Amino acid sequence: MSINTLVTSRCSVAYFSQLREPRIVLGAGRFSLCSFGGKNASLAGPCEVSQPRSLRVRAGWLFKGSSGKGSELDPSCEHSESANEDILMFFFELDLATRVQYALNLEQYEIAQQLRNKLTEVESEVIKLRESRRGSASKSEAQDMAISILRLRADLQNAIQSENYSLAAELRDKISKLEAKSLSASVKAQAYENAQYAFRLGQKVKHKIFGYRAVICGMDPVCCESKSWIDGANVEKLTRGPDQPFYQVLVDMQEDPNLLVAYVPEENLVVPDRQDTGRFDHPYASFLFYGMDASGDFIPIKQLREKYNQPRHELPYDPSDEQDGKDA
Repeated sequence: MSINTLVTSRCSVAYFSQLREPRIVLGAGRFSLCSFGGKNASLAGPCEVSQPRSLRVRAGWLFKGSSGKGSELDPSCEHSESANEDILMFFFELDLATRVQYALNLEQYEIAQQLRNKLTEVESEVIKLRESRRGSASKSEAQDMAISILRLRADLQNAIQSENYSLAAELRDKISKLEAKSLSASVKAQAYENAQYAFRLGQKVKHKIFGYRAVICGMDPVCCESKSWIDGANVEKLTRGPDQPFYQVLVDMQEDPNLLVAYVPEENLVVPDRQDTGRFDHPYASFLFYGMDASGDFIPIKQLREKYNQPRHELPYDPSDEQDGKDA
């Protein structure tokens, strides 16, 4: 079952409407913007809605930016639909888990079971996608390829002994291709295991070229976007190329209301010169972060830290804060 099928299934929206009155904004194309209990989310795929009497529906575009192809001097070249979908699927998981508990509290056990089944399906698909991006699948894939190479080598030896040289040549070509793929998968898996990042979840950053303010909400040790995105963003022209950490960032809506989520290489991000405690507007911030700390950075929720296996960030203790009567 595909992610789009899971996210947009009629039954899950129908269950939500029984628990709490939803307000749904249908978007064009691949995305739909939905609001549950005051929180916004965009879901991938055409949305089918079982409408209760009080359901309000209006059409709207999620992204209204320029439709032209982004250039290296255009912030839209780093806009990422896949990063946006990843964030929204994360929210969808959280929302389903909350609604399971809400149904149990109301003793609506049949609805709770239906929601739990849907949550299990979503989690299964998300884990597959996450492992594929984060290298776990690459590691098992490399192991499977190594086993296949051993078998092919045994077949090659048998072909040579039986003087079947045409078959031996075919097997030799297969082994060469598999070895190249196995090496690539091993390198990717190793990159995820040994990843080191210059920035942390919730940290406020500034784009070195475009100058907008943003907040880190996800990270990959290497670029995990499609080839078409890499070409459009001119990743190969970067000083460190695609083999450097890339970050999912929420872009301040006050500075660029159309960009929303960007996928930015580490070399294009810098820490602000001065402590940034100013207002930061973004519709996703309320469900990814608890709020801001004393230094102005955002505090990621526990589930987000667990998703990226990141430790909790502790601010250094400053006695002057207590003397000044400030919150630590």
